Amino acid sequence: MSHVKASGNVNQHAQSRRHGKRLGVKKFGGEVVKPGHIILRQRGSVYKSGKGVGMGKDHTIFSMIAGSVQFGKKFGKTMVNVITS
Repeated sequence: MSHVKASGNVNQHAQSRRHGKRLGVKKFGGEVVKPGHIILRQRGSVYKSGKGVGMGKDHTIFSMIAGSVQFGKKFGKTMVNVITS
């Protein structure tokens, strides 16, 4: 027989949870961006880079020119563009 009573729900397990990676869209369609602003963070190239944007080695899409963000479809893929106004 056990000499120690089994413990119930312990709150220490909540401390070992992993934090989210803060992925997703950071600047939505129509928002004004400057060069270097991050438009979205992603795992894999779900969104494709279009005109006025670049893609980092971790597939982060960022602005290369000043303008407004525009999302659109091309060949079934979602494209991200920055349009100067």
